[in-house]
Amino acid sequence: MSICEGCMTKEDLTIDQLLACAIENGEGVLASTGAFVTNTGKRTGRSPKDRFIVKDSVTADTVHWGAVNQPTTPAIFDALWQKTEEHFKSLDQVYLSHLQVGASKSHGVAVNVTTEFAWHSLFAKHLFIDDNSSTTERKDTWTIHSAATLTTDPAVDGTYGDGAVMINFTARKILLCGMRYAGEMKKSMFTVLNFLLTDEDILPMHCSSNVSDDGVVTLFFGLSGTGKTTLSADENCLLIGDDEHGWTPNSVFNFEGGCYAKTINLSQKQEPEIWHAISQKGAILENVVLDSSGTPDYDDDRHTQNTRGAYSRSYLSRCAADNAAGSPSVVVFLTCDCYSVLPPLASLTKEQAAYYFLSGYTALVGSTEVGSTSAIKPTFSTCFGAPFFPRPAQVYAELLMKRITETNAQVYLINTGWTGGAYGQGGHRFEISTTRKMVAAATSGTAAKAQMKVFPGFGFMVPQEIEGVDSKLLTPKASWQDQDAYDTQANTLIDMFQDNFKKFSVSDAVLQAGPTEIIT
Repeated sequence: MSICEGCMTKEDLTIDQLLACAIENGEGVLASTGAFVTNTGKRTGRSPKDRFIVKDSVTADTVHWGAVNQPTTPAIFDALWQKTEEHFKSLDQVYLSHLQVGASKSHGVAVNVTTEFAWHSLFAKHLFIDDNSSTTERKDTWTIHSAATLTTDPAVDGTYGDGAVMINFTARKILLCGMRYAGEMKKSMFTVLNFLLTDEDILPMHCSSNVSDDGVVTLFFGLSGTGKTTLSADENCLLIGDDEHGWTPNSVFNFEGGCYAKTINLSQKQEPEIWHAISQKGAILENVVLDSSGTPDYDDDRHTQNTRGAYSRSYLSRCAADNAAGSPSVVVFLTCDCYSVLPPLASLTKEQAAYYFLSGYTALVGSTEVGSTSAIKPTFSTCFGAPFFPRPAQVYAELLMKRITETNAQVYLINTGWTGGAYGQGGHRFEISTTRKMVAAATSGTAAKAQMKVFPGFGFMVPQEIEGVDSKLLTPKASWQDQDAYDTQANTLIDMFQDNFKKFSVSDAVLQAGPTEIIT
């Protein structure tokens, strides 16, 4: 089958075949480990200002339009789609893979991915699910066209720059022009499922997930750089997935077939599972620098802080065979607090969970967005993934509260950010080993049994003792040399929470679950 006249379509190639094509085409080089290393040019992250959703009868009243979900017209989309097909015809070859998103027979979506680059097809084979047997005959198959070297002209194509990402829910099509950064493909399909699944009583989530040997399923919500991939890749657990999941009334299922890990400052000692996965033949390294011997230097950020490794789940030593598991009993919100105000572990009520889920407070650490700098700064990202959720935020928050009520899951806020002082003001970031102890306390149930104390200003409960952790770390104020300065910083953060939350219309119970100023 050919996708276009005038070019050869290489269909459903294996990982080894795609790797060979990518090398032959000069799309990248092999590291000494056998991983494929490539550079994505000026776009080393997502391009949110160039992302659009077609506004029509399906989306006009259901999408939360604005700076995140920018509208475009069906006519603009159709013209650019035709331009892409003409571009494909001018090429010697393109790559077509029949895949699936969503590890669920009843909720999975078939997707046909056509790419200009062989390594983009390899990426899709890793990140999507390489088995669409349960969805092949469905009429709701999606189509992705990724034309990496086709630039757009704003005056002609109705775009803002020389590249574009467009999602058309009515036509079930995704168009990527001028996008070498492969993450745009996976996040586009994530957006699709985030729109579709809420109608099926499924909460789509920007989170990682694992299951312990004794059956405890844990979800880790958080933005890039806060620890989702690192903490879920636990040698004592089976990984379900590292980034995108759906939560049904009785299960959690992964949207993907692989992982997309940040590699900046990656350590074999601290992150052995990820290190092993990206050191295998066929893994993809984006914008990673190689030394003179061809060995990856994960500390080198000359291209970007957002260096990445993509690999199939099969590259990990331990993962859940079904790419799914039962209902979670532990939910973790990972927040990277650069102000050193929040504790390393706090227990949340259902209403507090909704408040902090809607707030999505954290810090941008090596942001995945193009044009970002290495500077660390606070942000509020609704649902811990605002760029990927097309519906109004309350839709997702209500589903979260519903799932927590049904499963009685315990929700924790874990700060993976700073302690002893704010970023750049004498503080330092929590060690990964310390954060792992917090996670272990949450998943083992010891945190729930610990003596608790109300945390001033925020109202959530904080354990007074965690085995193997200095008790000073559990009370942030105690770790500051200037405790009056802590109160001032805490009130500043509380004001930020309150100001950000004004945009939400919620019940009084959820509103009252938020922080109030500390009286000093």
